[in-house]
Amino acid sequence: MKIEEHISLKEFNSFGIDVKASQYIKITEDQSLVDLLKSKEYSNPFILSGGSNLLLTKDLNRLVIHMCTKGIEIYDETSDEIIIKVKAGEIWHDFVQWCVDKNYAGLENLSLIPGFVGSAPIQNIGAYGVEQQDCFYACEVLDRTTITKTRLTKKDCEFGYRESIFKSKAKDRYIITAVYYQLKKTNHQLKTSYGAIEEQLTLKEISHPTIKDVANAVIAIRSEKLPDPKKIGNSGSFFKNPIISKASIEQLKKKYPSIPTYVVNENYVKVAAGWLIEQAGYKGKTKGNVGTHHKQALVLINHGNATGKELVDFSEEIITAIQTQFNITLEAEVRII
Repeated sequence: MKIEEHISLKEFNSFGIDVKASQYIKITEDQSLVDLLKSKEYSNPFILSGGSNLLLTKDLNRLVIHMCTKGIEIYDETSDEIIIKVKAGEIWHDFVQWCVDKNYAGLENLSLIPGFVGSAPIQNIGAYGVEQQDCFYACEVLDRTTITKTRLTKKDCEFGYRESIFKSKAKDRYIITAVYYQLKKTNHQLKTSYGAIEEQLTLKEISHPTIKDVANAVIAIRSEKLPDPKKIGNSGSFFKNPIISKASIEQLKKKYPSIPTYVVNENYVKVAAGWLIEQAGYKGKTKGNVGTHHKQALVLINHGNATGKELVDFSEEIITAIQTQFNITLEAEVRII
């Protein structure tokens, strides 16, 4: 194992923030991770995945462990379903495309989401009517307190909207080393009711879509609306879509009848945060080195030389504006360090 010192993390986070790690190591096999933690030489190491849902605001004066393990294998299958084991360092989109090419259904709506597989359960990533928990079977983790491997079930992970046990009571306890997904081989139940997907399929004159068609529609939508992190620093959606009571939304609709909402349950609805930000005048706004994307107000961008603090300050300005105008409190979806 080679530990490097004073390494810039700029290329390892999608915002492109130039902060330094006092020590850095790239992990390509699980045993190296076990050996490293057992040595007890490094206290409180920082675990880095794809860096796509992360805003770094300062140098990290500790060891940064970059999880880059690779591997996709079939764990179990029947005539109708298949369970696939995928290592934490696999690129999420590449894994989804692998499933689509094999005609395994379930994750196609999550195409083109940046990041690594290992971070998908932490955030419970989701898009276009699907969350990763819908196909999640289990995950292998390394318990940092005991340096032992264990497996967590879907129930163990306590998934919620952009939430999981990894962000709450088990924060910093586990390192995800592999994830298992259960997908459909036959009788595909495609989710195309999300408006933008239907529009894309209609545009292509596709009336009986395959999972490949759905994946291509999602890729087209995301490519059109969201900036490529390789070209301009961003982490995709910066804020969660707020969940508010139906009573509150009825009051808001009196003034904003076109406010877009999505039913959560009989008492609550989800409001489109991007719409709120746009109504507050922040779509495409630039302030110094930071701004919001001109096609999607939910995306905060680094125009080239921004610091993490500049992005945090700008996000707090937006939060204040939305609170003032709508009496709704936005929460960051991005992990801020």
